[in-house]
Amino acid sequence: MSIVLRPSRVWSNGESREGWSVRVSGECIEAAGPSLLGEETVDLAGATLLPGLIDAHSHLFLHPYDEVSWDDQVLKEPESYRTVRAVTHARAALRAGFTYLRDLGTEGAGYADVSLKRAIDEGLIEGPRLQIATRAIVATGSYGPARAAYRPDCCLPQGAEEASGVEEIVRAVRVQAAHGADWIKLYGDYRAGPHGETVPTFSQDEMKAAVDAAHDLGRPVSVHAGSDEGLRRAALAGADTIEHGYGGTRDTFALMAERNIAFLPTLAAAKAIAGYFGDPRNNVERSVKSFAHARASGVVIGCGSDAGVFAHGDNARELELMAAHGMSANEALVAATRVNAAILGVGHELGEIREGFLADLVAVDGDPSAEISALRRVRLVMKGGKAVAL
Repeated sequence: MSIVLRPSRVWSNGESREGWSVRVSGECIEAAGPSLLGEETVDLAGATLLPGLIDAHSHLFLHPYDEVSWDDQVLKEPESYRTVRAVTHARAALRAGFTYLRDLGTEGAGYADVSLKRAIDEGLIEGPRLQIATRAIVATGSYGPARAAYRPDCCLPQGAEEASGVEEIVRAVRVQAAHGADWIKLYGDYRAGPHGETVPTFSQDEMKAAVDAAHDLGRPVSVHAGSDEGLRRAALAGADTIEHGYGGTRDTFALMAERNIAFLPTLAAAKAIAGYFGDPRNNVERSVKSFAHARASGVVIGCGSDAGVFAHGDNARELELMAAHGMSANEALVAATRVNAAILGVGHELGEIREGFLADLVAVDGDPSAEISALRRVRLVMKGGKAVAL
């Protein structure tokens, strides 16, 4: 059966078209244009129809740190409990219009994201399409829970898989790929300095070996990097995306642009953490400054919120901050649709409203290309041609 969605306007790839409709047949978009007919018509007067939104940096196994601290989530919440929470988080993101997520590490919940993705794909639970990174990889002793904060004879679960040296990091890449990782996530730096400052944690050789091993296995690589040196090493190693980048300089972003490495700024995470704990490192200011450097350098900028630091379903706050700090609303929407689809390797079937593409769609009241906060007013979500109960 064909369904015609009839909004006030259709937005795709930076362009709004008044009076257009979209016809969906099965899982796909059959046509987009004026005066379309179908067996069923859904009236969306006053609304804008967009491609389903994509968040390219999320953590479905985390919930906001002002509810439960990160350490307590990792140390005290059983993996089974965290998986149940992840199911509700996935549903919240989908109902907010985010039909695709890249989940960048379970933060101590092992390989539970593999089963979550499978359950969504098999229709057992509602959720966005997922690309997953399983455990992520950190340098030994550099991540959390920090050993120095606990008894030295404690055996502490860690938020990611530890590795040291080329041999260990390559082995970790291969193990995670074997378990089902779509992406390999590396922590290129972290707060491991003597006073808690952010320092690089993998050598250039370690980083390059990990990236090469991942690419040999057909897996792209995401690197967490907050320092300029962390970004630089990740770029030289050939990472596919770099996350956060709060200390990045214009020269380093230019290097990323030269090497076609995408940047996910996670402005929303910096602001959320500052709201919970204060901001002694001035990460909000630094994130805004680095965002400006990235824009000036011409690096590809996608939309990645780090949802989990703040509530799932509130992913649109990243687009609002991107629009507040230099992007137009239209540019932010492109980042969360066509650009993210290209970053995730699905630009041939998602990220635009186009004949033959998958019918992942969201309708919101108003015009988000003029007022980005309209994304909060979701009227309809469709994934693979099926409407989601809101």
